[in-house]
Amino acid sequence: MNTLTAGGMLADYYKLTKPKVVATLVFTAIVGMLLALPPGILPWPLMGWATLGIALSAASGAAFNHLLDRHIDAQMQRTVQRPLPTGRLSARQTLLFAAMLAMLGFVVLATFVNALTAVLTLTALVGYAGFYTAFLKRATPQNIVIGGAAGAAPPLLGWTAMTGRVEAQGLLLFLIIFLWTPPHFWALAIARMEEYRRAGIPMLPVTHGVGYTCHQIVLYTLLLSAITLLPFAIGMSGLLYLTGAAVLDGIYLIKVIGLRADPQPQRCMAAFGYSVVYLLGLFGLLLADHMLL
Repeated sequence: MNTLTAGGMLADYYKLTKPKVVATLVFTAIVGMLLALPPGILPWPLMGWATLGIALSAASGAAFNHLLDRHIDAQMQRTVQRPLPTGRLSARQTLLFAAMLAMLGFVVLATFVNALTAVLTLTALVGYAGFYTAFLKRATPQNIVIGGAAGAAPPLLGWTAMTGRVEAQGLLLFLIIFLWTPPHFWALAIARMEEYRRAGIPMLPVTHGVGYTCHQIVLYTLLLSAITLLPFAIGMSGLLYLTGAAVLDGIYLIKVIGLRADPQPQRCMAAFGYSVVYLLGLFGLLLADHMLL
């Protein structure tokens, strides 16, 4: 195998981990860790092992997603160039890679963090790869609502990694991402509706129409906006977070109400793109507020 081929294969394995998605998940996990600790207390070795274990598990979930969705990916424009549809990596190579990452992630968390975080992380991985990707995604238009629980786990995992306990504040961080997930993905699903239809995936706009999906996006965003105020209400954060969250919520509502009025692809992608900025902004504000207390 020449250097160019080896480099290309490494790049394809890297793509299997969905690095941008995993980076977002790991960021929320790190925020969960820091929020669980008193300001100024930074147990770097524990945080490092927890970050590594959660990152490995998230990367494993991404690789399993590539494996299980390879036939769907081959039918969709935005995914047709992924390593499996193009044949650059085989299903066997992907399975071994995903399993290795899952095993390493579990061992790291169980050995250097705590058993609770290891078990919860493995449960989230199985829920995402085995329950959502292999079953729910193809079975119900509520796939992303139910399956979103796995993707919402990282900040709770960060919390349990530092405390060894499931506590209300960690669950609130989980709830924020859980409610954020449907409007985030449904905006993309509207823009890619025909691709999902051809692939036989019953995403909400395919089964219930664009108007109904836009209505659900607005409702979920309203509920999400209310929930994002709870960290201030329970004394978990202060005025810095409250002010910033109110601004982020207001912008998000303006975008999804505009989407409901005119559900064109460019508005869908604008709402989808902003939702990522919104989530990162919320967790960044939570962290900044906590560090300044």
